[in-house]
Amino acid sequence: MNWEQVEGNWKQFKGKAQQQWGKLTNDELDRIQGRQTELAGLIQERYGKTKEEAEREINDWLSRH
Repeated sequence: MNWEQVEGNWKQFKGKAQQQWGKLTNDELDRIQGRQTELAGLIQERYGKTKEEAEREINDWLSRH
C-alpha cells in the first residue's frame, strides 16, 4: 500500500493510526487529513522522536496495512 491510498481513505485509517499512536487525539488526526509529513510531526512532538524515527514508524505501520 502506498501513502496516497492512506490519504485518500483517511477516515478509514484514522482509527488505525490512533491505535498505533494513542497519544494523538481525534482532533489532531482530523486536522492533518492524512498528510504524512504532518503525521510525522505529531509523532515527533508527542513521543519525543526524531524526524527519521517518526518516518520509520510510519513506514513500518504502512507496510502492515
